[in-house]
Amino acid sequence: MSEHRRKPPQPQGGGRAAARRGQTGSSSGRRAAPRSATGSPSDSYDSGGEERPFGSRAEARRAAQRSSTSGGRRRAADGAGHGGHGGGRRGGPGGPNGPGRGRGREPDPYKKRIIDYPRAGKYGWARWMPSWKLVTGTFIGFCGSLMAVAGIAYAMVGVPDVAAAAKAQNNVYYWANNKPMVSTGGETNRQNIKYEQIPEAMRYAVMSAENKKFETDKGIDPVGIGRALFNMAKGGETQGGSTITQQYVKNAMLNDQSQTMSRKFKELLVSIKVGRTEPKEEVMAGYLNTAYYGRTSYGLQAAARSYFGKDATDLNASECALLAAVLKGATYYDPAGAMAIDPAATQEANTKRARDRWSWILSEMVKDGHLSATERAKYTELPKLQNPRSSSELGGQIGYLVDLAKGYVINNTDITEEQLRQGGYEIHTTFDKKKVADLEKAVKKVRKENLDVKRRPKTDTHVQFGGASVDPKDGAIVAIYGGESATKHFTNNADETGAAVGSTFKPFVLAAAMQDGKRDPDLGESQAQDERTKVSPDSFYSGKNKLKIKTYDGSIWKNDKGKEWLQTNDDDESYGTAPNYRIDLREAMRVSANSAFVQLGMDVGLDKVKKAAENAGLRPNSLTGTTFPSFSIGISDPSAIRMAGSYATFATSGKQNDPFSVKEVEYEGGSVYKHKSEAKEAFTAPVADNVTDVLKTVVEDGTGTSAQLDGREVAGKTGTTDGNKSAWFVGYTPQLSTAVSMYRMDDDETKKSRPFLEMYGTGGQETIHGASFPAEVWHDYMEQALKGERSEDFPEAEPIGVVVNDLPTPSVTPSPTESEEEQPEPSTEPSETETSPSPSTSETCGPFGNFPCEDTGGTETGGTDTGGTDGGVSSSPTESEDPGNTRGNGNGGIFG
Repeated sequence: MSEHRRKPPQPQGGGRAAARRGQTGSSSGRRAAPRSATGSPSDSYDSGGEERPFGSRAEARRAAQRSSTSGGRRRAADGAGHGGHGGGRRGGPGGPNGPGRGRGREPDPYKKRIIDYPRAGKYGWARWMPSWKLVTGTFIGFCGSLMAVAGIAYAMVGVPDVAAAAKAQNNVYYWANNKPMVSTGGETNRQNIKYEQIPEAMRYAVMSAENKKFETDKGIDPVGIGRALFNMAKGGETQGGSTITQQYVKNAMLNDQSQTMSRKFKELLVSIKVGRTEPKEEVMAGYLNTAYYGRTSYGLQAAARSYFGKDATDLNASECALLAAVLKGATYYDPAGAMAIDPAATQEANTKRARDRWSWILSEMVKDGHLSATERAKYTELPKLQNPRSSSELGGQIGYLVDLAKGYVINNTDITEEQLRQGGYEIHTTFDKKKVADLEKAVKKVRKENLDVKRRPKTDTHVQFGGASVDPKDGAIVAIYGGESATKHFTNNADETGAAVGSTFKPFVLAAAMQDGKRDPDLGESQAQDERTKVSPDSFYSGKNKLKIKTYDGSIWKNDKGKEWLQTNDDDESYGTAPNYRIDLREAMRVSANSAFVQLGMDVGLDKVKKAAENAGLRPNSLTGTTFPSFSIGISDPSAIRMAGSYATFATSGKQNDPFSVKEVEYEGGSVYKHKSEAKEAFTAPVADNVTDVLKTVVEDGTGTSAQLDGREVAGKTGTTDGNKSAWFVGYTPQLSTAVSMYRMDDDETKKSRPFLEMYGTGGQETIHGASFPAEVWHDYMEQALKGERSEDFPEAEPIGVVVNDLPTPSVTPSPTESEEEQPEPSTEPSETETSPSPSTSETCGPFGNFPCEDTGGTETGGTDTGGTDGGVSSSPTESEDPGNTRGNGNGGIFG
C-alpha cells in the first residue's frame, strides 16, 4: 500500500461522532462530517488533520467508548475538527492549533506498566481481580526473597561452641538484714567429656527416648515438627518436634532463650547447618555435655556425680536410662522431688513418673536393638540415688532456705526457672539469721537430751522435726527448721510432711462457731443455713467418751455399714460431770476433748469449718475428709509454715497475711520485684480475740503449760494424732507465731511407700504428745527469739455470741450392751485424746477406715494444686503425666 493510501488520522477526543461534528465547517456543526472524516480506509486524510493513532474503526470505537467513560462531556472540545472553522457544539474553532483544541491529549490507555494493577481495559470487579500472571509472579518473587534471606542468614550463622555454652552466674541470697547468706544457683557444676567417654548405653537411651532417627536425620525432623504443630492446632497434647540436634543447639544458645519467631528461626537454621556440617559424634557429645539434668548439674559427667556419685564412664544401662528420663524435665522426673519449684513435684509423684519413663526407655532400647532382653530383665527397681545436695555451702538449714526462696521467686514473679538458673540475681529474703540458728539449736537440744538411737533403735530412729516462725504483722517467714541438714535430709519438713495436725485444728472449729453460728435443728436444712445462732466460748457441749455424734437435725451419724459412730477421747476419758458430762468450750479446749469439738463441728456445718480454716490461711487442698465428723479434730495435714501463718491471723485480731519468704529481687543493680503485703479480714476482731483468749487458757492451765514464757502472754494449742504418729504445738505471742511438728518416717527416699511410724516409747516416753517434745522445742526457741524485745499483751476479748446448751441435757450414755455392739473394731476406732487416724496411712476407705471411699481419694483428700502462689509455686508441669501425690494429701511444698 502506498504512503498516500495510509489510513487517515483520527481526530483527538471523541471518535467518529466527534469527527463528524468537527468536519461541518464554519456552520454550527450539527450536520454529519464528510466521508473523508469518518476514518474509512478508502478515504484520504484531511489536509489540516493529524495522523490518526488507531488502525481501524473498531479501535477508534473502543477509544471513543473509553473516552466517554472518563470524560465524554469533553469530546467536542477535545476534537473540534481538522480544518473546519467551527468545533462542534462545545468546541471552538477547529484546527490542531486553533483555539478550539481544548485540554490537550488524553494519555495512552495501552501504555505498558510494570505491574498491571488495577488492570487496564477491565471494568467493575474484573478491574480489581489480579491476573494469574501477577499472582504467579508475586508468589515466585516472595519465595525467592525468602530463599535469599534464608541463604544469607544460613551463611551468617555459626556452629555453637560447646565450651562457651551454659555460662551462668551465681545468684546471691541475702538475710533479712541484707547481709549475704550464700552465692549459689549459677552454672558451677559442669564438666565436658569426650564422645569416647560417653557410655554406649547413654547414647542409645537418649536416641530411643527422644530421636530414634538421629543417626540418619539431617538435623531437623519436618514430619515431627508438622505433627507437633497439627496436634497443638487441634487442641491436643503438646508434643515436641525437636531432634537431638535441635535440642543441642537450643542448649548451646543459652545467651538467648527468648521465645520469639526470630530466635526460633535462627535456631532452625543453626540446626540445619549443624546437621549438614558436624559429625553425629560431635552433636551427641555436645548435647549430653550441655543438657541440664537438675540438681544444678549441666552435662553428663556432673549429672553422674550428682545422682550416683560416680564418673559417667561407669554408668550402667539402668542409670543411663534414668538420666535420659530426667532430661524430659528435672523438676518432674528427679525422684528426689522439686517442691520448691512446684508443690506437685513431690518425691512420691516424681518417683512414679521417673520409674514409668525409666522402665519405658529400657523397653524401647530392647525394641530398637540396643539392649538385650536378658539384661533388661535385671532392672526391676530404680537405681539407688544419693542426696541431691552435695555442696557444703548448702548444708544445715541454708539449703532449705535457698529452696524456699527460689520457689517463691519462680512462682510469684515473672522470673522463670531457666532465667534463675542462669543467675545474676540478688535475692533479699525474710529470714532472720539469729532466729534460724535459735530454732535449729532448740531442736538439736531436744534431740540430744531425749533421743538415743543406740539405746532405743526401734523407737528413736527416723524421728523428724519441722518448724516455722512467721511475723504476724506482715506474714514474713523469719525462720524455719527443715531437717537435720539439707545435704542429708532432702525433704523440707517446714514445708512438706504429710503429717496430720491433730487438735491444733480445733481453734478453726471454734472460730467458725463464733463467726457463722450453729444451725437450728428445728428448722429445715435450707432455712437452718440462713438462721444461725452465733456461739459463745462459754457454751456447753458433752465431753463424754464414746459419744454418739448427731447431725444438725438431731439424727445419729452412721458410718457406711449403718453403725452409729462413737467418738472417743484420750485414754477413754470423759470430761465434765456425769451423767450428761456437760463441759463449756473453753474447758473443752483446755483439756482437748474430742467429743465436744466433733459435735460442735457438726452443729456449725463442716463447710463452715472448712471456710474458717481457709480464711485463716490454710490451703484448700491441704484439708482432708471435709465431709466427715473427724474433720474437726485435725485429720488434715497443712505445713508448719501454713499453721504458723494461720495462727498469726488470730494474733492480728483477724487480719490474715499470706506467708512470704522474699522481700525484693534485684538484677544488674535494678529492682525487678518487691513484695507488698495485703492483709485480708479473715475474722472479725471479737471472733479472733476470743479464740486467742481461749487458747491462752490452754497454755496457762491446760495441755500446753510447758510452752509458757517468762513475762509474756502466750496462746497456743497441742495436737496429737491416732497411733501416736505425729505431734504438734502451735502457739503465738503478739510479735511471733511458731509451729513445731514431730513425726517418724523412714528416710529412705528410694522406697515406693514410706508410711508414718508410731512413736510409742520414743525418747523413753510412753506416748508422744504435742505437750512434750514439740512444746519444749517451741518454748526454747521462742525464749531466745524474743529475747530483748518488749513484752506485749493481747487485745482484751469482748463478750460474743450466745451461750448455747445452757440447760442440762438428757443423758446420752448408751447402755453397756449398745456400747459393746456399736463400738467399731479397735483397728479403726480412735484410741487417744486428740484425733483420729491419719488417712495417709490407712489401707481402708475413710479417715477412720470405715467410711465410704468416695471422699478419700477425690479433690478433698488429695490433688495436685496444693501450694498456691504464696511460697514459690505452681504452675503445672508441662508434661502430660498427672503430677499427683501419694503421701498424705499432697499439701506440702511452697508453704503447703
